[in-house]
Amino acid sequence: MTLTIRLIAFLALAFATGVVPASDIVERGRYLTLAGDCASCHTTRGGAPFSGGRVIGTPFGAIPAPNLTPDRDTGLGAWSADDFYRAMHNGKGHDDRSLYPVFPFTSYTKVTRADTDAIFAYLKSLPPVKRASIEPILRWPYSMRSLIASWRLLYFDEGEFVQDPKRSAAWNRGAYLAQGLGHCNECHANRNAFGAMVSEPYLAGGIIPVQNWYAPDLSMGPNGGLAGWSEADVVALLKTGRSAKGTAFGPMAEVVLQSTQHLTDDDLAAMATYLRSLPERDPPAQRESAANARDLARTGQKVYVEQCADCHGVDGHGKGDAYPPLDLNASVTEPTGINAIRMVLSGGFAPATRDNPRPYSMPPFSQKLSDDDAAAVVTYIRQAWSNKAASVSPNDVRAYKSTPGG
Repeated sequence: MTLTIRLIAFLALAFATGVVPASDIVERGRYLTLAGDCASCHTTRGGAPFSGGRVIGTPFGAIPAPNLTPDRDTGLGAWSADDFYRAMHNGKGHDDRSLYPVFPFTSYTKVTRADTDAIFAYLKSLPPVKRASIEPILRWPYSMRSLIASWRLLYFDEGEFVQDPKRSAAWNRGAYLAQGLGHCNECHANRNAFGAMVSEPYLAGGIIPVQNWYAPDLSMGPNGGLAGWSEADVVALLKTGRSAKGTAFGPMAEVVLQSTQHLTDDDLAAMATYLRSLPERDPPAQRESAANARDLARTGQKVYVEQCADCHGVDGHGKGDAYPPLDLNASVTEPTGINAIRMVLSGGFAPATRDNPRPYSMPPFSQKLSDDDAAAVVTYIRQAWSNKAASVSPNDVRAYKSTPGG
């Protein structure tokens, strides 16, 4: 009887702390790779899962993601759990060479040893795939790997996540996921000239290099990118790709498809709890509206009524679950206007998730609208209703078209 009570107590403690029995370590590792969205980078189109080959573009050149299957010659077959932990925690490879920070060890350093061991156990359980790594193609002097030592000294803070005893268990779990495995700041932050994240204020939004999307500020407080969102709205977006406040498009659609839709409701709620705690932001600087901007907005209103209002509503509130609202939409009001320009010209495609298997998509208008009309309608929706974002110009539209992501 005493042994049974002890066993029940052990199992209760194991599940409460996230430490599951050793027999379940592979399944736990599978779940953690989903939380880390590992397959997105380490699987090329048409390739075996985790076998590498997908090329990650950076402002400094192209870096292919390596093979994570347990092939001994080209993957992780010769790696130990210590090697894998060092890569995740310290950004050093099996040969002790510094890894390029396109691999987000700057965030993964917060992942616990128990979790890296579980991820490694799952990766070792995969079928081995022989796929040799491709050498990075980087411009000089960025091709000199020795320079990473200086970069690390300036911009890399090593250390596992430390729980805050003053916060709830949900907050700590959400912070651990967002700061560590979820590596949210890798997209939702500005970067300096050397590609390092500007972490203050945290998760304050920024342009995703090369992809040229703006990942919005994630504060739910006053003046934050998610001001007015509830925790339920955040959970809905991460789980289904849509919410009453907006829809996931662009890179975020892939994150929802490959990662967050597979997380438990408790983990999604924990992330929402953490985002709720981010500090309020300073009010955006008010810009005077030039006469040509006011003219653009008037023209844009006509374009909007003709092309957009049937779906998004004259009032900008959207229609049900199908068409997202544009009023107080973080992707519409973000500082640069890039997202709205991209959506108007190229359309938007929400992820097909388990709970939203047949999402509505937005058609492209690049063949229907001139650069002037595109700038006009984007300016209008960024300044109509409750929105108070800066105008965009036809030159902004042309600049977007000329960029690699455009």
